[in-house]
Amino acid sequence: MASRLWLAAIGFGTVQMFLPAVSAQSTSPSSSFLDTGQAPPVAQKKPAPALTPETRGDIFMAEKRYREAAEMYQENSQGSAIMLNKTGIAYHQMVQLNLAEKYYRLALRVDPQYAEAVNNLGTIYYAKKSYRRALNQYKKSLRLNAQSASVWSNLGTCYFARKDYERAAEALRKALMLDPEVFETRNTQGVLLQDRSVEEHAKFHYYLAETYAREGMNDRALQYIRKALEEGYKEKKKMQADPAFAAMRDLPEFKELMTLEPRVL
Repeated sequence: MASRLWLAAIGFGTVQMFLPAVSAQSTSPSSSFLDTGQAPPVAQKKPAPALTPETRGDIFMAEKRYREAAEMYQENSQGSAIMLNKTGIAYHQMVQLNLAEKYYRLALRVDPQYAEAVNNLGTIYYAKKSYRRALNQYKKSLRLNAQSASVWSNLGTCYFARKDYERAAEALRKALMLDPEVFETRNTQGVLLQDRSVEEHAKFHYYLAETYAREGMNDRALQYIRKALEEGYKEKKKMQADPAFAAMRDLPEFKELMTLEPRVL
């Protein structure tokens, strides 16, 4: 399982500071110390603020110390939907799916509109190959937050697992439009899980190549064409005739990939 941390940008306003004018006869503090021979006072450093339990848990997650993270979040949850959800993610990383599900449900009991926990519950169903229930959770999460690229990615992955390739392609394209880096980012902490585990890796990467190509992201499309071929995708004639790759057919890199026989990984 792979999890994702999505950060909101915080804007800072500009602060102007107005200082009173100083007369030419004014004596500066530094000159007075020179006149008296006294050393200027040493500025006292402010102590660093103590880390919150949530921050400590996040550090454990970044270090892949999932057991310690789960304990830190759990012991300090105090009815916080975010902390309960993060507890679930920590257990999820340890593949303790029943415990993960328990804490996602506890988070939703505190906040039924918590879109990230709804999505994460969907990833539990996906892991158990209960794709219909997973789809329902992803769709519910998107009703709460339609702008989540990761959830659209999960929805597309789930459609792909059900061999509903048309809907899969549509959802994956929506994810890419919302976030061009959605399929590339690799993080191990946060509040939302993005699932990329599929059984037909070659075909899935072919669909990602199509998705990138339709958005004019040729470098990424070539990267995923290569991945598809390395994972055993054999329908090169279909690839050459695919309208999604029409603008790429004359590229030397594309022509090279169509002639090479990549080593299947």
